[in-house]
Amino acid sequence: MLRDKFNREVTYLRVSVTERCNFRCRYCMAEKPFNWVPKENLLSYEELFAFIKISIDNGIRKIRLTGGEPTTRENLDELVYMIHTYAPEVDIGLTTNGYLLPSLAHKLKKAGLRRVNISLDSLDRTTMHYIAQKDVFTQVQEGIRAAVDAGLLVKINSVILRGINDHEIVPLFIYAKEIGAQIRYIEYMENSHASNALQGLRSDEVIDILGKSYPFIPINKEVSGPANLYETLDGYHFGTIEPHRHDFCTTCDRLRLTAEGDLIGCLYFEGAKSIKDAIRDGNSKKAAEILEDVVINKPEKNFWGIENIEVSSRAFYRTGG
Repeated sequence: MLRDKFNREVTYLRVSVTERCNFRCRYCMAEKPFNWVPKENLLSYEELFAFIKISIDNGIRKIRLTGGEPTTRENLDELVYMIHTYAPEVDIGLTTNGYLLPSLAHKLKKAGLRRVNISLDSLDRTTMHYIAQKDVFTQVQEGIRAAVDAGLLVKINSVILRGINDHEIVPLFIYAKEIGAQIRYIEYMENSHASNALQGLRSDEVIDILGKSYPFIPINKEVSGPANLYETLDGYHFGTIEPHRHDFCTTCDRLRLTAEGDLIGCLYFEGAKSIKDAIRDGNSKKAAEILEDVVINKPEKNFWGIENIEVSSRAFYRTGG
């Protein structure tokens, strides 16, 4: 069992398989040029799996594959299959922009993927183009349909930006409900890699807008989950993710591993320890010691709830957000 010094049990590992992305979303990596980390700098699937096995053996029960855009790394289903074969009980998820899912969803499901979170910030082609800086709307819609058809559990992640897509809060809600997906409105997280002019809506604003169209009540959040959950009168569940809340980190149970082997205890903080050398040397004991050290030194909370704090310089496309 992995437990930090604040008595939080750590059971969730987010694994970034690449920092590449085929979008340039304004709230994430708006100005980053299309250049690539040399392949030799990245952990291979076998090396990632070697550390994932150590993590599972020490108590990790949930794995989420992220990026960048994880589906841009070839043969992602092979890594999913490795994990699922080793530990079928482990919940394997994927966070994606959905663009490449039309050809991958069924393959990933067959390999052992259970769930997928798909970013959808607008139901308007022009707005999607503006946010992603690429004409992606049709392909993303096809990707969402492919995930639903494959039998994956689908969640829709929407970042609501003032003056850009804030008029689509209700339409996005209706769309997600109609396809049987839970929508989660994610507060914009300030970071130095985003476009300077962006301003997000806080969750209380989103909730107020939704409440004028759909009655709902708050319900208990998932154990250790980041989302605050709500239920409509007909039983539909949706959520908000509010990193600015003072209690957001209270039940945090997750670590993040970058594609280059940096193990991170908190999305906001700069601190990390590399497991690359230990894994490449075949030193499982050393890798397990690094895992335990990062857990023990996991920060109590992020800085987003503190007034006038400097925005994060950590690139979310490296850590999976």
